[in-house]
Amino acid sequence: MNRRTFLKTLGLGAAAWVAPGCRSSSATGIPATSRRPRNIVFILADDIGYGDLSCYGPTPGLTPFIDAYVKSGVRFTHVHSPSSVCTPTRFSIFTGSYAWRTPGTFIAPGDAALLIPPSWTTLQRLMQRSGMVTGAVGKWHLGMGPGPGKTDWNKPISPSANDTGFDYTFLMAATADRVPCVYVENGTVVGLDPNDPIEVNYKHNYPGEPDGKRDRATLKMDWDIGHNMAVINGIGRIGYMKGGKKAIWKDEEMADVFTEKACAFMERHKDEPFFLYLGTNDIHVPRVPHPRFVGSTGMGVRGDAIRQFDDTVRRVIEKLYELGLREETLVVITSDNGPVLNDGYKDHAVELNGNHLPNNGLKGWKFTPYLGGTRVPFIVSWPGTIPGGQTCDAHFSLVDLAATFAVLRGVNIPEKAFPDSYDVSACFLDPAQPSPRKDLICQDPLMSLCTKRWKYILPAGSGNNPLKVKDPTLGRLYDLTNDPTENKNLAKQRPDVAKQLFGRLKAAVIQGHTN
Repeated sequence: MNRRTFLKTLGLGAAAWVAPGCRSSSATGIPATSRRPRNIVFILADDIGYGDLSCYGPTPGLTPFIDAYVKSGVRFTHVHSPSSVCTPTRFSIFTGSYAWRTPGTFIAPGDAALLIPPSWTTLQRLMQRSGMVTGAVGKWHLGMGPGPGKTDWNKPISPSANDTGFDYTFLMAATADRVPCVYVENGTVVGLDPNDPIEVNYKHNYPGEPDGKRDRATLKMDWDIGHNMAVINGIGRIGYMKGGKKAIWKDEEMADVFTEKACAFMERHKDEPFFLYLGTNDIHVPRVPHPRFVGSTGMGVRGDAIRQFDDTVRRVIEKLYELGLREETLVVITSDNGPVLNDGYKDHAVELNGNHLPNNGLKGWKFTPYLGGTRVPFIVSWPGTIPGGQTCDAHFSLVDLAATFAVLRGVNIPEKAFPDSYDVSACFLDPAQPSPRKDLICQDPLMSLCTKRWKYILPAGSGNNPLKVKDPTLGRLYDLTNDPTENKNLAKQRPDVAKQLFGRLKAAVIQGHTN
């Protein structure tokens, strides 16, 4: 199918792609069909809220490509991230284990050590065992190297994301608002001049280097909270950096760089099965969209960054068609957590937001324990196999992707691997199928347990440890069926439910697994 035919098909719907619903052939959820996806493309947006894609929210036209593209797949409405912040969610996705089980997996500093032990069974390693070439492009935020004060950015970095099961990686070293502001390809900083070595620390600046506080008047984007240490490309960052001038990225070009690297990976491996993880950065601060998107939405840089993300998805999908791989490729699009407007820079995201509802009217945002912080958009498409134009209310978590992808590729999951990951492939293949998962556990800033109807949040001051809670009714309990915006705490009125859910949360901690 050529590009013109593809776009016409999206505009008319996707009836030609709809296949009969495929059902699970066993309790494990292994598809009855003998067809397995030859390739998997997993696109994980950063900080896109449940209402940021127009096909979910009330703001029309913000994501025109995705709005048309969703007709070729399934739009899920009850999918949650395992955390309301970035690092724990990504850790959970790739390991199939809730991040709160592993100390030190909260928001990783820019010079963090690799958080996933190379010896662990990971999602990407099982994709390798299934016969796929594996690639990771974009945001990683799970550390690399031996850690603070020990990672030498001027030499091949070990251990790196490649040691967790990726054959190819092209990643930002940390996050867009943290130093070092460089790309790392297969463990080596890209474009580094050996005569201008990189130095990084998070305690003090280097003599002669610009400073976000001292040189605030010179910044092209002012900071609001933090983000006032090193100045890179006229923007204050977290942490200090010296050297590596030729290797420093250009913020405006980041989305294009990641998209081009992702498409190049698919091009190189078009003749063999591949798994591609693309972690986009656009909506995460600092929001610096390419000039061709600036002013495209009337919502300031955050809205323009959302439009830029939509274009990234378009380019990736069109590349699959160009390579003749679309009907052999399962594509999953989602976000790592809920949205945030003011996240440390004076970029006028609040003032220019207008009537747009990034969380689609849910309570809470990124960094909160409410649905607005953890319910995320989730779109699955596999033309010819997965029914198109469908909506599914199956209740599951992004931690379930590890087991689900493994089952779809027909690879065995080793005993004790993926302790919190459920196989929800049956829901992918047939939106009418129920989810095997009953409880979702989310973290940050407080642990919570969520069923399709009920949500229980640990009491404040519990230290995110249910083993220290003496009275579960001091927590918060919401009836999501009758109170979807989590306004009425029923913990005292329904102590039976509060204690029951608390007991299940406590058991999950003690048992060491939930599946």
